[in-house]
Amino acid sequence: MFEARAAVDFASVPLSLLGSKFSAKANEGALPIIMFPGFGSDERYLKALEYYLRNLGYSTEGWGLGANLAGADIQHTLEDLSPIWEFDYPENYTPETYKGEGGVPMLCEKAIDRVRQRSEDLDSPVVIIGWSLGGYIARECARELPDHVAQIITFGAPVIGGPKYSRAAALFRARKYNLDWIEQAIEKRNNKPISQPITSIYSNSDGIVASHAALDSVSPNVQNIQINAAHLGMGFNRKVWKVIKDSLYAESQKRLNRE
Repeated sequence: MFEARAAVDFASVPLSLLGSKFSAKANEGALPIIMFPGFGSDERYLKALEYYLRNLGYSTEGWGLGANLAGADIQHTLEDLSPIWEFDYPENYTPETYKGEGGVPMLCEKAIDRVRQRSEDLDSPVVIIGWSLGGYIARECARELPDHVAQIITFGAPVIGGPKYSRAAALFRARKYNLDWIEQAIEKRNNKPISQPITSIYSNSDGIVASHAALDSVSPNVQNIQINAAHLGMGFNRKVWKVIKDSLYAESQKRLNRE
């Protein structure tokens, strides 16, 4: 029932796009933006938001990694993961008992490589905007690339617990994933703080990701903003778009003042 509201958000898109055509253009301190889709979606989900930001004068692009399947489509073993993850192996672990819990870290590694390359191609740090799992991956890119990622904006992103505190938990439990192990690994990653400014948008009435799991209480430079929206509608929600617009503008002004 909570998620049915997404239809209203989707219906409001034409009006929001029309309004953005008559808004002031982005200032000269604006950086390129890369958009990260959520679990089960691809770049098409964020196209409306991309058009909105382009109307405001921003340069945007998709993440270039196809559908976000949480790494389930990446063949790997736990030993394939980079040392940055510092996984503590669960009790009685063997390669045969591994079910693919490292799929998201594997996808994060691909995203990190992609963002690094795009930042170097553009000769500029970038801003990453991510929805849901895409927001989590955006955070991991920022954590590893402080010189390439200048700002992160997420909405409905699971900051803690991974899939454990979301509607996706049942899907991953059916695959025999050890969700407690994933949660512990994420908690350990959070010991390495993200220094860049983060705008973390969450909803107390989110029907997919528990609001307490989307509340960032660990990052030193975060602004948590609560809005009333369905998880599936956040990419089209006018209040979310306004928060994103205001956050981008505020950070671009700070950069200009520092220069």
